[in-house]
Amino acid sequence: QVQLVESGGGLVQAGGSLRLTCAPSGRAFSAYVVAWFRRAPGKERQYVTSISWTSGNTYYVDSVKGRFSISRDNAKNTVYLQMNNLKPEDTAVYYCAARTVGGSYYSEEDSRYNLWGQGTQVTVSS
Repeated sequence: QVQLVESGGGLVQAGGSLRLTCAPSGRAFSAYVVAWFRRAPGKERQYVTSISWTSGNTYYVDSVKGRFSISRDNAKNTVYLQMNNLKPEDTAVYYCAARTVGGSYYSEEDSRYNLWGQGTQVTVSS
């Protein structure tokens, strides 16, 4: 069974950068959309950004626009999240999610994604 594996999290000072990677383990998979969500301490999981695998269209939550960038490498079946100018409020566990059935429509609802990774911790110190 395909699983998603996130990597690249860590501790960084405010204003710094990190690049998260989401890749499948086990075997390659075909997704309509891949997204990143995050869960901050004491808060619900929140949509951050997503990318359509075929069109490359991207969407971002307002709080990360201009700072975060999602991209994909079709050959490697991998999605990246470049995070620049990080802020303490970006501290969270970041999850990669994929929709492999149902189409490439835009959605911020986590129920619309059927494949999830275990998450990677991102901590931004002030």
